[in-house]
Amino acid sequence: MRVELFGLSMDAPGVTFYLWSPWRCSALEHKLFESLRAIPNASVEAAADEVRIHVTEAKGWKAAVQHLSRVLKGWQEEATDGGKEERRGWRWLLEADVDAAGYDMQGEKASFWAYLRLSLDRGGVGESEKGEDLDLNGFGVQVWGHTE
Repeated sequence: MRVELFGLSMDAPGVTFYLWSPWRCSALEHKLFESLRAIPNASVEAAADEVRIHVTEAKGWKAAVQHLSRVLKGWQEEATDGGKEERRGWRWLLEADVDAAGYDMQGEKASFWAYLRLSLDRGGVGESEKGEDLDLNGFGVQVWGHTE
């Protein structure tokens, strides 16, 4: 399947969305993950300490990116409601590591990981801006590499 993420394109056999340690995750991480449950032909797999959604079709991937973007844009717009002096932003962080044989540090075939980083900027007129970045450590996306 073809995986496209804001101009970056790659061929992959599938994508898995993770919600690690659901009891520790923020409400936003839960909201992101729940938005993916409606994706057609996606399979949900629950374990004791994580939940996974597997997508193997390009249509499902496109729908997933659209669902995630909607949730994040809604979160971003919440900051403008009620006259708050806060600006919110988000960005994808991509990560991958492999050895010379093409395996990651856990012995699995190489894959790309996508994580979300949130930016919060607070401060009003005459105040210095106070910004911070928050990583969503409970939510992640794995774009699988080919196994052959």
